[in-house]
Amino acid sequence: MHDRSGVRLREVGMRLAGAGIFFLLLAGCGYHFAGGGGETFHPAVRSVYVDAFINRTSEANVDNLLRTAFNSEFVQGGRFKLAVSPAEADAIFKGAIVTLVASPLAYKPTNLSAEDRITVVLELSLEESQTGKVLWSNRSFTSTGDYAVTSVGVTETSRRNALTKLAIDTAERAYRLMLSDF
Repeated sequence: MHDRSGVRLREVGMRLAGAGIFFLLLAGCGYHFAGGGGETFHPAVRSVYVDAFINRTSEANVDNLLRTAFNSEFVQGGRFKLAVSPAEADAIFKGAIVTLVASPLAYKPTNLSAEDRITVVLELSLEESQTGKVLWSNRSFTSTGDYAVTSVGVTETSRRNALTKLAIDTAERAYRLMLSDF
């Protein structure tokens, strides 16, 4: 006869040992989970001014959507005080919208688009206000957002909602990466 409970105990033990080895390897390679709210990210920077975004696309108002989203993210993040002018800030956050493209993601049986994807590429930087020294930058920060293509009025509303969500998601992701110093 074969003892099934012993086999199961060995399987559980092997899985636990594998998980333990995995976490030891993570600790040994210097990997760490982000946390702590960015207290170590340039501690002298306490206030940030989010400058007007440069819009190099033909999409009207997307610069304002992104600037508003980044302002909100800096406030919600709680790490920095939002300055009302560059003169009052320890650092200035700058952004430029390099491209914004919509492309079909899914098609209807009639070969018309059923869903589109918006892709935005940004140049982002955080600079010391006094010296202009770049504290963090990403010259090709890319984000995407999807929306349904239906009738003319509904599609435009879906597209505008997708752009708003894209701006919020982009600001959140960029903020996290900036504080984790990536």
